[in-house]
Amino acid sequence: MENDTQKKEYKHLEWMRRYNTLDDYPQIKGYDFEKPFDLDRFIESLATTGIQATEVSRGIDIINQMMDSKAKIFLSMTSNIISSGLREVVTFLVKHRFVDVIVTSAGAVEEDVIKTMRPFVVGSFDAPGRVLFEQGVGRIGNIFAPFDRYLYLERFMNPFFDKLYNMQKELGRPLSTTEFTYQLGLHVKDESSFLHWAAKNDIPVFCPALTDGSIGDLFYFQKQKHDDFYIDIVADHKKIINLVLESDNNGAIILGGGVPKHYVMNANIFKDGLSYAVYVTTAQEFDASDSGGNQQEAMTWAKLKVNAPNVKIKCEATVVFPLMVAATFAKRYWESKGKKGK
Repeated sequence: MENDTQKKEYKHLEWMRRYNTLDDYPQIKGYDFEKPFDLDRFIESLATTGIQATEVSRGIDIINQMMDSKAKIFLSMTSNIISSGLREVVTFLVKHRFVDVIVTSAGAVEEDVIKTMRPFVVGSFDAPGRVLFEQGVGRIGNIFAPFDRYLYLERFMNPFFDKLYNMQKELGRPLSTTEFTYQLGLHVKDESSFLHWAAKNDIPVFCPALTDGSIGDLFYFQKQKHDDFYIDIVADHKKIINLVLESDNNGAIILGGGVPKHYVMNANIFKDGLSYAVYVTTAQEFDASDSGGNQQEAMTWAKLKVNAPNVKIKCEATVVFPLMVAATFAKRYWESKGKKGK
């Protein structure tokens, strides 16, 4: 005879058979390479591939939702985005007005300018630091940035700083970081520059930590020449909050973390949170850093609406962001031109 324990086990197994089959869920299935390769089908297959591929697919869907709803799109990015070949991707987005607001760090500003004059080159993560230092080569991951690039930057920026100081004297007030990046974008005549296109298309570029880089060293030299030279950070805080409030709904694409991420998220508290959010980052939650914080944490501070479509893609941005742009912004751009983007 069955005892009470066996009866309970049978009942449990019956419950599992009845309710845990998940037959209505999408099946895990990858791309079929037995057929000729097709980019659209490949991107569609990400949804059912699982792990981070499925999160990338969700990110693509959310970006499309942002565009469909005509949300104001905030692009937050760390400086290494511009150190890398993602600079060309960002320039495409800015040139064609796919993003409305940019928040970044000082390195992105200075490196965008540097690359209009001299390139960075492919290097190695494992290159010996002593050897590179002795040869006058800086390293950003596996990207090499010879020190002479910063001499080009200084020569380019010195007359610009003089122009900026004279402008401050004429206005009777210091300029904000968005005014700084706007004027710099006008000063840069190269169409490979995202700052150039941001100025041309009146897309504000915020840089709340503008002194945190080589450009900050140039600020120091300018301050030595003119002790009454300033940059107004508070004016930008007012400006970004007003941009948040003026929009019916706001979306954010967050590449990396740091100050740019929190600056965007914090401003959107004034709108009870973002309506859409796509994070692409390798930072994790376990250390309680803002860079690693997930969307559930953001909801507790009203930085993200509790019902907002959101995803955190745990991947390095240079790997996945070009694919995401190809499936969203670029696809729509080429469709609007009557061509198929490939």
